[in-house]
Amino acid sequence: MKKVKLVAHKDEFCEEIFRLSSVPGVKDALGLPDGTLDDTIRFSRLVREEEKAGTRIARVILNEHAQLVGLTDLMFIDHAKKSCHIGTWIGQEYWGQGFNEASKVEILKIAFEELGLSRVFAGARTVNIRSQKAQEKLPFISLNVEGEFPEEHQALENKEKQPCILHVFRKEDFEVYLADIGNLDRI
Repeated sequence: MKKVKLVAHKDEFCEEIFRLSSVPGVKDALGLPDGTLDDTIRFSRLVREEEKAGTRIARVILNEHAQLVGLTDLMFIDHAKKSCHIGTWIGQEYWGQGFNEASKVEILKIAFEELGLSRVFAGARTVNIRSQKAQEKLPFISLNVEGEFPEEHQALENKEKQPCILHVFRKEDFEVYLADIGNLDRI
């Protein structure tokens, strides 16, 4: 598995975040309007404020060479429900190299081990086939849970203003996955 490091947002990352998120394949998948570097700086500062408020954990994904390859977030953290939503995007030049799974493992460790959550929801717009395929590859995800969690599904569709699919990472499934890869590392 790829090795990544998740680090907190800083202004010094904004130029590269802007560059990677301005590529049409990423910008369109995220539903971003045409923006400016100043918009990216405002976004980065906003997520840092949300983190201080306890409603978000936002991380920059760095590869083994300390290059920024994308972002990953835990959003809408609800300690009473022991759940949140996850969002991740990888820069197009880094697609298909294993950074999605590696970053998910690291951010889910934060969700389950540090925050004590039980579930992390992952959604995607139904038109975003690439995101759906990336989620489907993850061995520790439960797919198509819209019927099991109709309120979460409806909230996601309301936020996105279009049809979405809903998946979930469950703590117990993730723990089994970590134990399995830990056993593989010992072989």
